[in-house]
Parts: sequence; C-alpha cells; structure tokens
Amino acid sequence: MKITFLGGGNMAAALIGGLCKQGFDAKNVQVVELSADNRARLETTFGVRAAESLDAAALACDVLVLAVKPQQMKAALAPLAGQLAEQVVVSIAAGLRLADLSRWLGGYTRLVRAMPNTPALIGAGITGLFADASVSEAGRQAADQVLCAVGSTVWVPEEGQIDAVTAVSGSGPAYVFHFIEALEAAGIAQGFDAATARKLAIDTMLGAARLAASSEESPAVLRERVTSKGGTTEAALKSFAADGFVAMVGRAVDAAAARGRELGEQLGRD
Repeated sequence: MKITFLGGGNMAAALIGGLCKQGFDAKNVQVVELSADNRARLETTFGVRAAESLDAAALACDVLVLAVKPQQMKAALAPLAGQLAEQVVVSIAAGLRLADLSRWLGGYTRLVRAMPNTPALIGAGITGLFADASVSEAGRQAADQVLCAVGSTVWVPEEGQIDAVTAVSGSGPAYVFHFIEALEAAGIAQGFDAATARKLAIDTMLGAARLAASSEESPAVLRERVTSKGGTTEAALKSFAADGFVAMVGRAVDAAAARGRELGEQLGRD
C-alpha cells in the first residue's frame, strides 16, 4: 500500500511515525508540504519523500490523507479535482463534511472522514471514522490501518455521528486536562505544593483510566467498589451529584457537538 499525505503537520507526522514503528516501509510514504523546514524534518526523521506540490508520483498512491487545516482545505484540493482515480481519500480535518470535500474534488466520492484526537501524538489516540458508501471493504481496511497507527479506531454508521465523536473524544482530552487542573488546584488548597498536587492528580487519572480499560466491569461498578457507605468517596460523589455533574458533562458535550455542526456549515460554504 502506498500512502500520500497532503500536509505534513503534527498529526501527519504522528501517523507517519506510527506507521513506521509498525514496520510500514517509509519508501511507500510521501508527503506534500509547503514548508521547506517541515519537508526536511520529515525526510530526515522518517526517510519519506516530501514534495512541495502535488505531482504524478504523489498521486500514485492507494490512500491519500488530507491533513491540512480545514480553512485551507478548499484551496488545497483545487489541483486534485478530476485527478483522482481509485485512491481512498481520508480526511482528518475537523468539521469538513464528505459532501463538501466531494464537491471540491469534482464529485469524487471514495472518501472517508476521520476524527483523531491529540493523544494520537503519543500513539494513544482514538479515531472515529465514517466512509462513503462507495468505499469498498478493502478501502475501509486501508483507512483503518493508517489511523490504527496512532491508537484505536471506531467506525460509525452515520456521518452525523462524527460530530458526536468530535464532542466526546476529539474535544475529550481538553475535558480531562481541565479536570486534572481542578483536581490539582484542590490538592494545593489542601496544603500540597504544586508539584505534588500535579503528580497526585495526573497519576490518579492515569491509573484510573488504565484500570477501567483493563477491567471487564463497567465504570459504574468500578466507581461503586471505591465508594464505601458513609466514607470519604461517598461524600465527594454526593457533592458532585448536588452540583449536577453528570448533567453538566452532558450539556458540555451537546454544546461541542452543536458547534461541530455549525462549523461544518461554515467551512463547507463555497
């Protein structure tokens, strides 16, 4: 399989690095990147071919990953209109809908929309994917292989659910970071120095997440096991409940999903 990346930023570099770590031959990877510095970095770090603009060699690929910023996508795709044949085109640009990408590509439909999150930068991401009906099973597997290089994947049956993926996991790391901030601040308020409070907050989140990932029990059961009747954890959880914690998280995710839909409308305008 030959892969070309249109755009050589951080996420493209993470995907290329993940593929190489899994044994993918760097000779089968190309990057189209405007920045000379980025091209040099990618060539030196991974041994891939990096070109300033699309050429016949870059187009001779099985998978084309669109890794440019959403606001730059329309202009970046203009040279590709009418140039594609059998490639599976995977967009990792947030918000952009397949209908708009297809229109900018001159009606091309072998498209996959993917939403990775920032832990992909350390190989611990999760990506939601949706494929147009014209994408074959082999094409879906190829797209999955690329995104699995930086973590796990989930496929959704409707494109609209990508906005929900964005709201839950795409934006989700920021929610976790915010909770860590709050827990760290609470630790400082309890008398710990900043470094100790930060370590307690981060390692607690990390350990709890690992436990949840490795357990066959639901998070609710794991929570109940930590919560002794009349104990300290129960007191904290009652405080969360009184402040409407679950509803607050739900409203936040709703707001993120709604904004994702709005951005799709705005970014897809001609």
